Amino acid sequence: AESNSIHNQRELLLEYLKKHPEMELYKEYKDDGYTGTNFDRPEFQRMLESIRRGQVNCVLVKDLSRFGRDYIEAGRLIQKAFPAYHVRFIAVTDNFDSLTADYNTRSLVLPVKNFINDSYCRDISCKVKSHQKIKREQGKFIGAFAMYGYCKTAEDKNKLCPDGYAADIVRKIFSWKLEGMSALAIAQKLNGLGVLSPMEYKKAHGEKFSTGFYTNASAKWSAVAVKRILTNEIYTGTMVQGKKEQVNYKVKKMVEKPKEEWVRVEGTHKAIVPKEDFELVQALL
Repeated sequence: AESNSIHNQRELLLEYLKKHPEMELYKEYKDDGYTGTNFDRPEFQRMLESIRRGQVNCVLVKDLSRFGRDYIEAGRLIQKAFPAYHVRFIAVTDNFDSLTADYNTRSLVLPVKNFINDSYCRDISCKVKSHQKIKREQGKFIGAFAMYGYCKTAEDKNKLCPDGYAADIVRKIFSWKLEGMSALAIAQKLNGLGVLSPMEYKKAHGEKFSTGFYTNASAKWSAVAVKRILTNEIYTGTMVQGKKEQVNYKVKKMVEKPKEEWVRVEGTHKAIVPKEDFELVQALL
């Protein structure tokens, strides 16, 4: 369903067009659910392509923050790229029209407003990170998806409980490792038994799961996937989070954090594997 924000913006812009019969609506571009700090939004990129093809000569938005919240990129597009393609830019509620804007508006007001929008995003990012840090330190699970072997409880999405079938598979993986099997041999055995891989298991349960790891069309168990389970301390009842962090609010890339900076809280959920078995497996690995 479309968000109220998009609906309200459309109503405002269509009302503006009614008052300006000289303008003709070519196409509507909307990126519902995308952050304004990201200029790689699919519809935004389609709009830029339409501009490059000469199909669009005016861009109409509710305000500058709806266009984008990265003051450097927003300024580059509005003050350099659009004029180069003879494209008029209008931000209705900010009362900005590149066709009639004077030097002060272009050089002072526009950059300041874009900078304020950017600063707002940075402030929100800091608050979110601070809130997540507090939750981690309290032992609350803040991931989008529970790791294989666990699921989120119905009463509290920040608490984990064992997922019967998958938890049993995890126990078997540790048991086979303790019997001397390699990670590759365990993966082959799981595939031979027809056990769904963690990714396929989540998909089978209707979760909209995606991964940054490379997979085939139908993901199978691999030695890497098995080792990822064998080295995950969370199966002992200890919540381990904060292993990665985003570079900053503008760059979505995640970087690994030193192990000593991870947040570990013991006894937050029911263990699937005894700590003694986990430690013995680490020694074997």
